[in-house]
Amino acid sequence: MAATNRRKIGPREHFGLLFAVVLLLSLWFSRHTAREPVSLSVTEHQGTEEQEGASEPNETQSSRPDHSHRAFGERVADRQRMVDLQIRRREVKDPNVLKAMQVVPRHAFVPTAQQRNAYDDNPLAIGEGQTISQPYIVAFMTEALKLDPNAVVLEIGTGSGYQAAVCAEIARRVYTVEIVETLAETARVRLKDLGYLNVFVRAGDGFYGWPEKGPFDAIIGTAAADRVPPPLIEQLKPGGRMILPVSNEIGFQYLILITKDAKGQLDRREVMPVRFVPMTGQVQKP
Repeated sequence: MAATNRRKIGPREHFGLLFAVVLLLSLWFSRHTAREPVSLSVTEHQGTEEQEGASEPNETQSSRPDHSHRAFGERVADRQRMVDLQIRRREVKDPNVLKAMQVVPRHAFVPTAQQRNAYDDNPLAIGEGQTISQPYIVAFMTEALKLDPNAVVLEIGTGSGYQAAVCAEIARRVYTVEIVETLAETARVRLKDLGYLNVFVRAGDGFYGWPEKGPFDAIIGTAAADRVPPPLIEQLKPGGRMILPVSNEIGFQYLILITKDAKGQLDRREVMPVRFVPMTGQVQKP
């Protein structure tokens, strides 16, 4: 039998081999069992939640307004003057509303031909026979809703998007419906460009509201009808508030404030005579 030259393995070599085996097993185990973290940050969770029920292209998150657009840095003195002379002096006192009116760049929501008049004390034409409301009326109606940072708002009559932007400065989310498709699309693009990612725009008949996103803490209407659409009453949350212009039988318009108590009972009262463009669509039918 041929002789073999065998050498005994010492303790140090035993340890080295054992260490190598353990290291290789650890690397193999890590590679084959690694998983993504299961916890999500608040922002990620909110984004996922919005996407699951999204029905609009920009409904992917519910962020607070982003004020990085250059328009927010323009005409700041004009906005301050508007708030001081047109709004504060008329007894609008809610600090959140005053701040929102001072922040939102109204000139970004009017046509180029109206730019110099953007902060005047009156409504302005925005095309398609529609108007952007007088700043004081916007502030008054917003204050009447008593919004807080958790509020979810429905607006009927997007127009240029200005009223929605003012509400979005205070509330968590704003859903707004516009029956004129060109205005809806323009407002959608404008609001997204300005950083209002918590405003969602739909082209449609505001008579029906936005039922899949309700019920709402607050509902605001910016076009006058001869009656309050029943679907809006249904979509108002108990404890919620609604303000909208309503025409009486002889054509006079009043802002109507409706509140719903915990039992679903309604309280309705006239708060101010106004003049708005008419609401169109289903509400005009008998």
